[in-house]
Amino acid sequence: MKIAVTGSTGLVGSALTPFLTDGGHQVFQLRRPAHWDPDNGTINRLVLEGMDAVVHLAGENIAAGRWTAAKKARIRDSRVKGTKLLSESLSTLNRPPQVLVSASAIGYYGHRGNEVLREESPAGTGFLPEVCRQWEAATDPATRGGIRVVHVRTGLVLSSKGGALDKMLLPFKLGVGGKIGSGNQYWSWISLNDLCAAFLHSIQATSLHGPVNVVSPTPVTNLSFTKTLGRVLSRPTVFPMPAFAARIALGEMADELLLASARVEPAKLLASRFVFRHRELEPALRYLLAK
Repeated sequence: MKIAVTGSTGLVGSALTPFLTDGGHQVFQLRRPAHWDPDNGTINRLVLEGMDAVVHLAGENIAAGRWTAAKKARIRDSRVKGTKLLSESLSTLNRPPQVLVSASAIGYYGHRGNEVLREESPAGTGFLPEVCRQWEAATDPATRGGIRVVHVRTGLVLSSKGGALDKMLLPFKLGVGGKIGSGNQYWSWISLNDLCAAFLHSIQATSLHGPVNVVSPTPVTNLSFTKTLGRVLSRPTVFPMPAFAARIALGEMADELLLASARVEPAKLLASRFVFRHRELEPALRYLLAK
């Protein structure tokens, strides 16, 4: 299978590309500015002709730096403009792909407490829900062009090679880790291994379309997450970060990324018989951290 991938140098893309290649697929990395430039609205359609599938991962890192007005504009525009350009281009090809698997996020749901969230749950309120809503809507040209579109709504991606888990490790190893805020907020997570497998599954499972929650079937509260990480690292977790301190350190990002609660169920993945390698948090962390 010939698969084009955008955002192939990011945390997910750098793992997905060898995952697909090792599986016998031919991967073409759509790079900027050689093949496309979303800021200027240009794309080389010829390189996309004849692809069986396209995986779209490109977008500004939401966790790098405080959310200034300019940063928020880059987060939104990098997703919406890039997705719209790609979708419009794919819909005009002589040989369009059968499927476009476009990244999204469970940020779509916003802060929802203990509510169990499935794909049909409505969007929340706030910056991230609005970004995700526009991000997913930007694929409409591909859908109108007859391409099956899957929106992969990812949760907290756990990897030993970067991302959120990597940022947590130092304070926890030093014994100064702990819950954030009340600790009651749900964190829906997915191992990077399972995320890569879910992208391939979304390509191959023709029954999947629209939003697909790509998270473990066992979300945990922040308190449970921190206690589990401390147990895996054999370190205490007695230094909580109060909500006000998180807000002082991170601003608006704290409320929408760390303090928001999203108890998400991967209903469509389970119904399509996707097999999770890591369903429970502690075995997943022990595998990733070789503990």
